[in-house]
Amino acid sequence: MSAANGHVRTTELLADVLASSRDEEIAFGDVLDPLGERSFGFVILLLALPNFIPVPIGVGGPMGVLVTIVGLQMAFGLARPWLPARLRKRSVRRGTIERFVARLTPVLRWIERLSRPRLETLTRQPVHRITGLLLVLIGIALALPIPFTNYLFGLLLVVYAVALIERDGITLIVAWLASIGIAIVLLTLSQAAVDAVRDLF
Repeated sequence: MSAANGHVRTTELLADVLASSRDEEIAFGDVLDPLGERSFGFVILLLALPNFIPVPIGVGGPMGVLVTIVGLQMAFGLARPWLPARLRKRSVRRGTIERFVARLTPVLRWIERLSRPRLETLTRQPVHRITGLLLVLIGIALALPIPFTNYLFGLLLVVYAVALIERDGITLIVAWLASIGIAIVLLTLSQAAVDAVRDLF
């Protein structure tokens, strides 16, 4: 915990989850629950990572759909991500979670060094609704077959994750502005493409 303001870092929360249970299996919901509203950022981070992995079949479609679902939940005012009961209760071996957390910890520590709690009101409800709506737009754009955009949207999702996980309103404003800028560029390019096709006929 940060001595300055009592802000508990994400890595500390995850460590507490593992320390609080000695069971051989841990339910997925038990990992997300202690994060509260910040679990939205954690889920977004997980959805962002596949966009940086080169695979034969694009991941933009399924990741875009999932990002849209998360965005809708925020837009509707949910306090934390809703998961089907079956998925929440799904257990994973403790060793698997420990290895996953160990691999993710360097990324989270990097995020923690870059950010700090600022303008925290922007990272909570009801302002969450604005973030949710923008994430819906990002999810839809990510799901569309637009070439060479996975890395761009993946990076933007990481910025959102940083802001939400670490309660950083300044970083969140940067994400908002970047989302609006990208939307304007895509709309401009789309209109230009439509005009070019129309001119051919």
